[in-house]
Amino acid sequence: MLLRPEQRAKLDDTNDSFFYGQPRFVTHVDEGFIQQLTDLYQERLQPDMRVLDLMSSWVSHLPEAIAFTHVEGHGLNGEELARNPRLDHYFVQNLNQEPTLPLDDQSFDAVLNTVSVQYMQYPEAIFSEIHRVLKPGGVAIISFSNRMFYQKAIQAWRDGSEGDRVRLVEGYFTSVPGFTKPEVVARQSQAPGIMQLFGMGGGDPFYAVIAHRQA
Repeated sequence: MLLRPEQRAKLDDTNDSFFYGQPRFVTHVDEGFIQQLTDLYQERLQPDMRVLDLMSSWVSHLPEAIAFTHVEGHGLNGEELARNPRLDHYFVQNLNQEPTLPLDDQSFDAVLNTVSVQYMQYPEAIFSEIHRVLKPGGVAIISFSNRMFYQKAIQAWRDGSEGDRVRLVEGYFTSVPGFTKPEVVARQSQAPGIMQLFGMGGGDPFYAVIAHRQA
């Protein structure tokens, strides 16, 4: 297995469904990160794709200019998902208890996961499911920064450097036969708005690890 049992541990080991039971209508990364992510989606996604937004919330950061055939949402809070205007359908499921997705084989052109990979206790199983539901040639984009709910992130993520975390997600992909070699996008976001004006340093770092299902 890719992770040892202790590396999967969380400081708060209560059921994740309880922690996410109350909706949080906030963004968990800054404006610079969100713009970087939307720009990446603009580059990598195409019109009329079927998209799965895995571990989503009330916003998906998808480009307004691209019309998709279907956007399926998944998460742990139904109120948040119901408020997401880009979702055509959604379902609630705790992947740390049941990683098998209720979705057909090869039914999506793209699978997206935004600032949530750090909470996966059994990423090997979840990435196997991502591979299963992707069409041949389909793309998976896993994006993250250095922010997290610390008590809900797994130990391997909490204890690692930012470089370690990138390598960890690369390892999640390579642990599943049938993905292409992962591509890493790493950029320093700019501090948004007034912070930039006063020279107050960079914003949230932006990372994405991208792979395709092989044909």
